[in-house]
Amino acid sequence: MTAGASARRSTATDLLADDAAAPDVEPTSTAAGDPANTAPGAAEPPSARVVPLPSRPPVPAAATPPAAVAPNTTERLPAEPTGPAGSAAQPAGEPADAAGPGRRARRRERRGPDLREQRRQRTREAIVDAAAELFAERGFDHVSVLQIAQRAGVVEKTVFNHFPVKEGLVFEADPPMRAALLDAVRRRPAGESAAAAAGGFVVVAVSQLGSPAAAEGVAEMARIIRGSRTLQAREREILGALTDTLAEQITLETRAAPGDLEPWLAANAVLGLYSALLELARDRVLAGESGAELVSELRARGRRGLALLQFGLAGYAKRS
Repeated sequence: MTAGASARRSTATDLLADDAAAPDVEPTSTAAGDPANTAPGAAEPPSARVVPLPSRPPVPAAATPPAAVAPNTTERLPAEPTGPAGSAAQPAGEPADAAGPGRRARRRERRGPDLREQRRQRTREAIVDAAAELFAERGFDHVSVLQIAQRAGVVEKTVFNHFPVKEGLVFEADPPMRAALLDAVRRRPAGESAAAAAGGFVVVAVSQLGSPAAAEGVAEMARIIRGSRTLQAREREILGALTDTLAEQITLETRAAPGDLEPWLAANAVLGLYSALLELARDRVLAGESGAELVSELRARGRRGLALLQFGLAGYAKRS
């Protein structure tokens, strides 16, 4: 986890990156403070200023009808030249369907997506910040979506447009760890097992949760998750989905027959190691620990666990 608005949403399964794209929906709202709305007369950002367009070619005086006024200006411009059938002539190099003077539509088309995306991202960050504050203050189960919307200065529908379910404010729908875990398995060198590659990735990733940069976010999210049965259940679902994904990758590579247990045993062992290390990291940072010593402890414990997975449990916990 890292600091900042997006990092507040970092969780057990979001170790490497943040923010899944929200549905590309821009709700209409009249609520005060909703970033999706712009008050009339409000100053446009620099990127939204009108870009000067090339002037139209000069027209012979005999063909010039009464002067026309260009939109958004007080300057008189020559009227457009006309063709044989009285239709406006088209300047060279300009599309036949170009808008008239000012071309507002074309300017909006050029600048709209960037400004829209920036506004959408600002709104999303405001919602995540508001949710993190409220969850920390009251607990996840005691905060409503309406309260989050009010704190963020948007309407309730805007929150749902970005996060269809409240749990989405804490957990990514498709955690970045999923892709990173599969990538570690696919890119492993010859001679290395899938469990060793996946387990090695888990040990390195979780050990970093003990670093000072991550500890504050880990502790905050640990309190929120452990204080909510809903989030604990959702976290188990995500871990189960990660286990299934890893087992399917191993099955694909080994061409295991239906009913073979090995891919599922290997995947469950790796994600079991992940879950155990994660809870240890949470315990430690909640106790106020962080830094190089904690990172080293998590790495050492993770490697011992990984060694058991690689070399088997036959000699572990034997009754004397």
